[in-house]
Amino acid sequence: MNGRADRAACSHTADGQVLDVGNNVVMPGIVDCHVHVNEPGRTTWEGFWTATRAAAAGGVTTIVDMPLNSIPPTTTLSHFREKQQEATGKCFVDTAFWGGVIPGNQQELRPMIQAGVAGFKCFLIHSGVEEFPHVTDVDLHSAMKQLQGTGSVLLFHAELDLQQETKDTGDPSQYSTFLQSRPDVMEVEAVRMVTELCLQYKVRCHIVHLSSTKSLKLIQKAQQAGAPLTVETTHHYLSLCAEHIPAGATQFKCCPPIRGANNQEQLWSALKAGQIDMVVSDHSPCTPDLKKMDSGDFTQAWGGISSLQFGLPLFWSSARKRGFQLSDVVRLLSRKTAQLCSLDNQKGTLAPGYDADLVIWEPERTFQVEEGSIHHKNKLTPYLGTTLQGVVYATILRGQLVYREGSFCPEPLGKHLFIAQRKTQGQL
Repeated sequence: MNGRADRAACSHTADGQVLDVGNNVVMPGIVDCHVHVNEPGRTTWEGFWTATRAAAAGGVTTIVDMPLNSIPPTTTLSHFREKQQEATGKCFVDTAFWGGVIPGNQQELRPMIQAGVAGFKCFLIHSGVEEFPHVTDVDLHSAMKQLQGTGSVLLFHAELDLQQETKDTGDPSQYSTFLQSRPDVMEVEAVRMVTELCLQYKVRCHIVHLSSTKSLKLIQKAQQAGAPLTVETTHHYLSLCAEHIPAGATQFKCCPPIRGANNQEQLWSALKAGQIDMVVSDHSPCTPDLKKMDSGDFTQAWGGISSLQFGLPLFWSSARKRGFQLSDVVRLLSRKTAQLCSLDNQKGTLAPGYDADLVIWEPERTFQVEEGSIHHKNKLTPYLGTTLQGVVYATILRGQLVYREGSFCPEPLGKHLFIAQRKTQGQL
């Protein structure tokens, strides 16, 4: 089927059972390549058991775990081994792992590539956690030299602290106060740095969670000059806008921030024009106390939004109104995300030789997000009470039914995915 979304009368599982899915859509399972699982170390925030159950309930058959917010972070080969050990026996969907680039760990990068990390993530600004410090210009050049010729990819949290003179006189419970503290120019200047590095070293680079369309011209110019550069945005930037965030509603806080309605429409236009390659969740949960809901202080609250389970209906609820087709859903949520982490020889496409990962869903049906139906650990999310369109009926992982109408397979069937070093597009 080569990535097309198709309506089908039935789907078969590995044991020969026939699953009649009526007129529902059958498409490749979603590959969410931006998920913070936080295990080990911060399992009160999230863990592999709860995160991957939420993924399965949302039609996600593969997640790629981010290297930070767990303790230790995935910044050395031994830490990577520890992460794998913690995840063993707990994953309801297939799981791959990003490594991290921090100051001084450049000699760990190639060993981690050989061990199977999907690539690396770095921050150009404080990450929010002390054990994952942001990189300097010197660190980036050292890392780029290590990554040259490996086929690996470096992901950037693209914001720069420009040390602007900001007056802290705004009301911290007003979202506008937080938004003004992280203006578009922080993202634009960070993207400018990334494009220059990408062109200099010709190492694959990727901008995570693009929030501002003001960076897009820089990205396009670099791509036209030969930079191997890709970019993602997230469900929250496409679904939420600054004007509608109530005072004190810190469940809406994330970094970079959710921007205005005009910017949101420009993101949708860029997505339709192919200027943004993919859409991910950036599922970044925490415990409720860290969201400072009591005080409603946006400046002190943890920045992160939980949406792993609801990415497909969040995207479809808005995309369908803007003329997007089911084939676009496959491209943006499955195929392109699989390509980023070099899993596109087994994930993200319905074709012979690929894993039989399927999501079966009802695009016309609506539902309301309720706390009782949320499967990730902490239920705080800006989408509570929201009515969405698109209900996941069943999720199939490598031919095996892992989720169906609210029920899960009794034991986790997910595997760890290790990415072999990729020097050509033709083979891993």
